[in-house]
Amino acid sequence: MHTPARFIDIHVLQSVPFANLNRDDTNSVKTVQYGNTLRTRVSSQCWKRAIRTVLEDHIGQAALRTRRIGDRVTRALEHRGWPTELAQRAGGHTAAASGIKFELAKAPGNAKQSVTNKVLTNALVYVPETAISDLADLAEQHRNELEQAKDITKSTDKSILPPADVAAVLRSRNGVINLFGRMLAEIDDAGVDGAVQVAHALTTHETDVELDYFSAVDDVTALWDDASGSGHMGHAEFSTGTFYRYATLDLRDLTANIGDDPTSARELADAFLISFITSLPQAKKNSTAAHTIPDLVHISVRSDRPLSFAAAFEKPVQAAAHGGFAAPSRTQLTAYAEAANTLLGTHAILTSGWASLDTHNLSGLGERHDSFNSLITTVLDTALTPAEAAA
Repeated sequence: MHTPARFIDIHVLQSVPFANLNRDDTNSVKTVQYGNTLRTRVSSQCWKRAIRTVLEDHIGQAALRTRRIGDRVTRALEHRGWPTELAQRAGGHTAAASGIKFELAKAPGNAKQSVTNKVLTNALVYVPETAISDLADLAEQHRNELEQAKDITKSTDKSILPPADVAAVLRSRNGVINLFGRMLAEIDDAGVDGAVQVAHALTTHETDVELDYFSAVDDVTALWDDASGSGHMGHAEFSTGTFYRYATLDLRDLTANIGDDPTSARELADAFLISFITSLPQAKKNSTAAHTIPDLVHISVRSDRPLSFAAAFEKPVQAAAHGGFAAPSRTQLTAYAEAANTLLGTHAILTSGWASLDTHNLSGLGERHDSFNSLITTVLDTALTPAEAAA
């Protein structure tokens, strides 16, 4: 069956107050130079994890990324009543049978002492959460052999479990993996090309990183008033800004991953779009609570190629006369979208629309919708209509 090219582009403008959504290795705000000005940045990996967390709750499917697949199987078997020693041996043999090179974990506080059956695969395994139960079932089938087997004590030990059966479980996938893909070169045919591409988010305007000095009160000292000073002092970096966020969903890649299943395709596309809109990285959430919603969401369906509007902000937005970057960012995005669509032509735009807190008409972004859900429904009705029905 021929699947026509369909790209669902989603563009979001979102104002975030005092926050540090994504830190680097020194706990500093991530930034990028764009248009010769400093912008606050949130990496695609960071926001993608936030999206995945919301998505998993939305569709009721979870995925597990870990080097400790054996430990998870051990715990599952313990919950089934297996003796701890046998469950640990089974977990070690499961990981050793994966076909992925492995090493033994080191004892806490002793970097030279390995722990029997505590196997760490050299590559992260990315599987549906249900794979743990499937691997535990496999161990159940081979319990007699495991009871007689030797422990995994070094990285060259062989498992008594059938590698082909373990690999088959590790190749399994669910909606999360079908959307975001999987890199697992160590196991044949386990790789999955992701249907989703997510850009790094960046502010539409120049930003400064702010240093926040803080101190913590010692309650006993404060009560007794017998000494001066705080119990703890420190500092942290934060910034604020209006972010441009972009992602595209390739429906042809999604169909290739799940097969000819229009119902599942719609459910996954719907879940991804609403998860992209509502997700927010959770770094420092307890001290910032930066739980905003997007100012503007624009979604279009194209039949030629994905199209980011990030270049709309290569020239940084200037604050409005009375302050604020959200309104001029919406204006600048709309103007760029109109210019880009004029330049490329509109023949490849199957539908486009927007929903916003803004009460002004942003006609350059297509049809206005009162809610995000209405926007998504209308977009998907067009995106998932067979080409012959749409003709």
